[in-house]
Amino acid sequence: MNFLRKILFPFAFLYWLITFIRNWLYDIGVSKSYSFDVPIIAVGNLSVGGTGKTPQIEYLIRLLSEKYCVAVLSRGYKRSTTDFILADESATASSIGDEPFQFHSKFPKIQVAVDTNRKNGIEQLLQFSNKPEVILLDDAFQHRKVRAGLYVLLTAYDDLFCDDFILPYGNLRESALGKKRADMIIITKCPNDLSELAQQNIKEKLQVKQSVYFTTIQYDDCVYGNENRIHVEALKSESKLLIAGIANPKLFFDFLKKESNETMTFPDHHQFSKQDCEQISAKAKGRKIITTEKDFVRLNGLLPNEQLYYLPIKVVFSNTNFDKAIEDYVGKSSRNG
Repeated sequence: MNFLRKILFPFAFLYWLITFIRNWLYDIGVSKSYSFDVPIIAVGNLSVGGTGKTPQIEYLIRLLSEKYCVAVLSRGYKRSTTDFILADESATASSIGDEPFQFHSKFPKIQVAVDTNRKNGIEQLLQFSNKPEVILLDDAFQHRKVRAGLYVLLTAYDDLFCDDFILPYGNLRESALGKKRADMIIITKCPNDLSELAQQNIKEKLQVKQSVYFTTIQYDDCVYGNENRIHVEALKSESKLLIAGIANPKLFFDFLKKESNETMTFPDHHQFSKQDCEQISAKAKGRKIITTEKDFVRLNGLLPNEQLYYLPIKVVFSNTNFDKAIEDYVGKSSRNG
């Protein structure tokens, strides 16, 4: 793979040029960006994935939904439908995408919509009688057609964008110069014991002027199935099969894996086929199957209820300044502020 990436290096320069020109045209106003009279927070990254956008969106939902009518707008990656859809009781992971369906299932009081055209999606949401007071754009850092009021840029602790290179030589969707558009930067998946000195070193390495925040992943104390839940400590000593179809499953496997456990890895957003499920069942041999929450919404109903469980996660900030920054932005931008 490294040899192949080296061969593709000349194409990386071409890709850099294309993305640079695209961003430049938006910056000088030749390509038009649209603003809306509602607080819009765009969450995204510079890399192709694995930075923890989903738990960060969920964090914002929890933070804001008690006070504001919140909507989440996503493109609905790998969904079987097209155009604008507002999630309702008929929504499935297939019809709106796995991450939007997860938001819809966990937070039934908010609005969850999908549209590849984010401008149209926002316009559709604002036509409803109960129109949102805050819109969260999922994975929209490169979506320049809409001008969000606040841009949150994520980068993983063990894969900082400053250590990466643009596609296809590296994993960046655009040059690291894109960091200038961010209003705040979050370093995700940090070790629990990350010192203040180490944090300061990362800030200096990124060479940014924006506020930088640090988060860790906190796993739930239990795994959950359709029929019951099991405490993680009681489960760890048990032989089981761990399954992940996410960009970077290492932390998930490391948290649960013991010597007697087996693992199966699938591509990010993988659509599990009948053959996949047969292979999973054969490898599980009647043991419990533990997966991520995002994978569970696609596997639910395809494997036996008594075997299939998922482990929820959430992000934890090293300080509370982030909450205040978000609440200040929404409060000042909202008519209710």
